[in-house]
Amino acid sequence: MKKIVYVFLFSITLTLIFNINNTLAEERAEYTLIEEYEEDITGDRIKETIKLYGIYLSSDSDFYRDIYAVIETKNNQKWEINYIGGYDPKLEFIDVTQNGINDILFQSATGRSNELYNYTLHTIQHNELTELELPSQSVSGAFINDFQAELYITSNTKPIIMDLKERAEEYIRLGIYNEHGNLPKRTSLMIDSIAFFEPLLISKSKGYGLKSYQQINGIDHDDPLGTIETLWYYENDDWIILQTDWKQAGE
Repeated sequence: MKKIVYVFLFSITLTLIFNINNTLAEERAEYTLIEEYEEDITGDRIKETIKLYGIYLSSDSDFYRDIYAVIETKNNQKWEINYIGGYDPKLEFIDVTQNGINDILFQSATGRSNELYNYTLHTIQHNELTELELPSQSVSGAFINDFQAELYITSNTKPIIMDLKERAEEYIRLGIYNEHGNLPKRTSLMIDSIAFFEPLLISKSKGYGLKSYQQINGIDHDDPLGTIETLWYYENDDWIILQTDWKQAGE
């Protein structure tokens, strides 16, 4: 009796696996090829084939709801990476980990305005595909009295002070300040996440780093105060800051 039960359960398991594989294959068949690349990303001096696929949200949309990449080597090794959806997806191949092997930087826009992007960074070392955490920094800010704002960035010891007197009338109307420039209550600035990464050559000896752009707003996204531009460098398995600049809106 037990033998019959085991055979029955094994048969069900095989059927489920078969059905799941068929379903995945059918779903993958609906994906279209976005771009095909030939790059050496394993360090063996032989170019791998990397194919980027996506499936649109609907027949009349240019937003990809799902995206994935397939990496194949000449000796039939294969990796697959699933990405978050977006507009205009692309891959860049550049050595930002300073190990002599090109890494894979994925980018897709979250909206048609192309102001905010999704990013994912992968590397292949010793035949293992690894996702690397992208750099980030702690930023905080708030309105302060006399129509000013202060912004704290982890890499800076002193706050950045912004003069907001040009916006005084609007801030008074919205209740952020009273007519004397005082705050009825503490109000934080709107801090966006990093919107954009740009690979940047530091020097021939140091190689490439990443430059990030992070927008700081007053009351909402229609009230931009400026952008934090930070140059990052990957060293000893961690991101370090080489330089941080504050670019006030309108400069």
